[in-house]
Amino acid sequence: MVSPLQPSDAPFRAAALTAKPQHLLATFPTYAGAEQLVDKLSDNAFPVEHVRIVGNGLRSVEYVTGRLTSGRAALAGAATGAWIGLLIGILINLFSAGSTSFANVLGSVIIGAFWWALFGYFAHRATHGRRDFASVKGVEAEQYQVYVDADQADQAIRLGGLL
Repeated sequence: MVSPLQPSDAPFRAAALTAKPQHLLATFPTYAGAEQLVDKLSDNAFPVEHVRIVGNGLRSVEYVTGRLTSGRAALAGAATGAWIGLLIGILINLFSAGSTSFANVLGSVIIGAFWWALFGYFAHRATHGRRDFASVKGVEAEQYQVYVDADQADQAIRLGGLL
């Protein structure tokens, strides 16, 4: 029986995937275009484990989503604290020997929200106005190329409608 590769085998897996000669199927300006081609190949029963999407010209992009105020930091902290409080409240109810109640869970949610809101507020105030904005970071490429193992290229070209 063959065992699947473990996460610690990642360098070996990467070497095995790129050891075969590759054929460039197409180049796209967006990831969505490359994804659409691979999806089309998959829909036509092509063995997509022979396909690679390669992003060229990588750059880090940060999208600013809004201004971050002490109030918003407190609100974000409260939301985090409420989720943590919910988890703790449920765990307490699961493992308590006495009777369980909704009040225990609600109390945990309220306490968690309160303390994390305070933490969020004071943590933001401690920055003294540095980085007063919220953002989402990502990596983008200038172009995306779809490659296939050279021995599978003819079938991929036909099934992908690239003739």
